[in-house]
Amino acid sequence: MNTEDLGNSKILNLLFKPAGMLMGSRARGWLMNPVKTLQGAGIQPGQTVLEVGCGTGFFTIPAAGLIGDQGNLVAMDALSDYTKQVSKKVQSAGLKNVRVVKRDALDTGLNTASIDKVLLFGVIPFPSLPLNQLLPEMHRVLKTEGTLAVWLFPVSGWVPKSIVRSGLFKYIHKRNGVYNYRRC
Repeated sequence: MNTEDLGNSKILNLLFKPAGMLMGSRARGWLMNPVKTLQGAGIQPGQTVLEVGCGTGFFTIPAAGLIGDQGNLVAMDALSDYTKQVSKKVQSAGLKNVRVVKRDALDTGLNTASIDKVLLFGVIPFPSLPLNQLLPEMHRVLKTEGTLAVWLFPVSGWVPKSIVRSGLFKYIHKRNGVYNYRRC
C-alpha cells in the first residue's frame, strides 16, 4: 500500500484521531508555546516554508503569522483527516499565505530549490519517513542557502548525528529545542 492509500485509509485516520486531539489541545499550547519553538527555527517574514507533517495545525497558523503576507507556507501531511482540519483552520483564520496539501514527504511534488526553510517538527523518527529517503527530498526542495529545522518528539539522540552524516546538511545550532541545519 502506497502513502497516498495510507493517507486515505479510514482505519489509519481513526487510529491517529486520538493523537490529533492531543496535538491540538489547549494543554499542549500551555505546555509548549508554538511561537517560541518556531522562533527557534529562525522563521523570517517573507520566507517560503515547508511544514512536513502539519498534523492538526499546531504550528501552521503561528508559522503563517511569522512569515507574514509576503511569505508562503506549504502545510503538508499524508493523512486526509489532518489536511481537512488544517484547511478549515486556515480558511477560518482568513490566511492567504498557506497552501495545505495531502502529499507524501518522500515525494513532495514541489519544485527543486523552491523552499527557504523546511520544518520537521515531531515527524522524525517515524517508520514511514526513513531519513535515507526523506533527507534527499528535503535537500532537493531547499534553495541553496535553505535551512532545515528539526524538533524531535520523542527525543532521539541519534537523529541529529544522522542528519549530519547524510552529507546533505551542516549543523548550525540548537535554539528553543530546535536543531537547525544549512543545506550543503
